[in-house]
Parts: sequence; structure tokens; C-alpha cells
Amino acid sequence: MQWYVYLLYCSDGSYYTGITTDPKRRLYEHNRDDKKAARYTRARRPLSMVYFELCGSRSDAASREYQIRKSSRKNKQALAESMRSDWQTIED
Repeated sequence: MQWYVYLLYCSDGSYYTGITTDPKRRLYEHNRDDKKAARYTRARRPLSMVYFELCGSRSDAASREYQIRKSSRKNKQALAESMRSDWQTIED
């Protein structure tokens, strides 16, 4: 099973970090499903996924999630920008 760590950008300008096996499904749940969305994200919709990375295991994903959560806002913005840069390179 593949695990991902992801970073969401919330409508209030904050960031939320989590782990999942399916980033697309998880984004949908955060935006639309009150029973499966994190309490933090329910009040901060709409959300957009600005970063994700594949991890080797659930444990690796959880460790990386903790690392990202504890990082500064500036570092989270840099992660989001790195993903945006990667997508622009692919589209060019």
C-alpha cells in the first residue's frame, strides 16, 4: 500500500498537513464530507491540495507529516511552490 503526506491550503490562508493512501479521495472528504473531514478543515473550506509526496510506509508518512507540521509557514509555502514549479515544468 502506498502512503502519501499532503499539504492543504485553507480558505483562511492556513495550512493543514495529513497522511492518506488516496490524496484525491482525501481532498474530496475534507471539502465535502463532514463525517470524514478533519475538524480543523471543516471551518476552513474550500481547500486546495498544494503539495503531496509519496512515502515508503505509513510510519514514514507519519514521520514526514510531523516534520512538516512543525516547520515554519515559510517552509510550507516553499513546499507548495516546489509542487507548483514541478507542475509548470510538466506543462511546458
